[in-house]
Amino acid sequence: MWVSIVAGVLVCLEIIAIYFSWRAIQSARTPQGSVGWVVFLVSAPYLAVPIYLFLGHHKYAGYINTRRDNQDLRDEILKWSAANAPVETGNLPDTSVYEKLAQLPACRGNSMELLIDGKATFSALFAAIDAAQSYILIQYYIVKDDGIGRQLRDHLISAAKRGVTVRMLVDGVGSLKLSKSYLRQLTEGGVRIIDPKTVRGPKTRFQLNLRNHRKTVVIDGKTGFTGGVNVGDEYLGLDEKFGQWRDTHAKFRGPVVSQLQLIFVEDWYWATEENLIEELAWETDHEEANMTALLVPTGPGDTMEGGSLMFYTAIAAAKKRIWIASPYFVPDEVILTALKHAALRGVEVKLLVPDVVDHKIPWLAAFAYFDEVIEAGCEIWRYNQGFMHQKVFLVDDTLAAVGTSNLDNRSFRLNFETMVLLFDAEAAASVETMLEADFSRAFRLTRSLEAQPHRIRIGAPVARLFSPLL
Repeated sequence: MWVSIVAGVLVCLEIIAIYFSWRAIQSARTPQGSVGWVVFLVSAPYLAVPIYLFLGHHKYAGYINTRRDNQDLRDEILKWSAANAPVETGNLPDTSVYEKLAQLPACRGNSMELLIDGKATFSALFAAIDAAQSYILIQYYIVKDDGIGRQLRDHLISAAKRGVTVRMLVDGVGSLKLSKSYLRQLTEGGVRIIDPKTVRGPKTRFQLNLRNHRKTVVIDGKTGFTGGVNVGDEYLGLDEKFGQWRDTHAKFRGPVVSQLQLIFVEDWYWATEENLIEELAWETDHEEANMTALLVPTGPGDTMEGGSLMFYTAIAAAKKRIWIASPYFVPDEVILTALKHAALRGVEVKLLVPDVVDHKIPWLAAFAYFDEVIEAGCEIWRYNQGFMHQKVFLVDDTLAAVGTSNLDNRSFRLNFETMVLLFDAEAAASVETMLEADFSRAFRLTRSLEAQPHRIRIGAPVARLFSPLL
């Protein structure tokens, strides 16, 4: 009897594996990913089927519908932003491709303040929260119930008690360890925080590989923040393992803040089915700095692969240089080719990555790519004064970007991300100064993979095999 039951279960698993294999062929993000899933599913269905349930998804169909639901608002922002369209000049790079990817316009009238590392970030953030008069929208991938996490909690509760409306989102995977008491204290203090474990019902339990990696704060529709800094003591350099934590956040004012707000509204609607459009302020002040900026939101709710296309567009447009700082370097073939092509045509390509290990598999996988980009003329710089987590790029002297997107497959296709692009010489100069200081605290990689320690020589090509599935 038991033999028959086991045999029946195995047959069912084989049938399910064949069905999932067909789904992988139809919908996997890359041909390599399709092949990887098919081989895994057919050869080991008892192991692969449950893993595919959690990791095989790559699109949020419901999120696409959320964007359609907010199309009226997008149309209004497009009309209003026409008054802030950038002045035509031959010195600025072409914004048209980025605008099509973002489905949003580039707008002048913005200002940007770089916030280097956690201390500067939290100081500016808490000051903005304390000055809020109407509402606060706040979203993080990681929030921890530690020293800085409790400071954030207290500032938000204080704002709520003086009558400010506070809405907060956290990601269910990134903030998995966030305590129930932390959530309860915020709720009892008047903050509306959405418990990620309750978002959209049981169907999302099988979408753990799709994560909201955004870090967004909007104050009264006037001031916005985004960048690489999450909420945890390690971002202040207080973790013994990582030591100094190098990161970049930014504070924005101007029309781009309404774009940050729009993306929060879409994420909130996805989580709650509550539409905030009528409750929020949408017109922003025109800043004296007059920077042209655009928010490019990307993720598995996109109909196109916006993350990869954004980086490709920037790399292809570079005439003099492309500098990219990212904690992870696991590019797809398109980005790999674009980087090599840029270097071969004489563009200075400099990639800044950490020497310190954060996540082992992507750290190892990066070594499998280094040799071929170095051979084409790219420079790899390894930051070794602590851990580097910033997500920044610089193109020539007129385009700089700060946000949440890493240079890896996960950010390209699996995570919801935001990058603010600034088409402005002053913004580019400030990012250049910052990155030059970072390069001075890094060393240039010259050793090939064959010259690396045994664990890296063996581990890197194995880790690279998993890159289409990451």
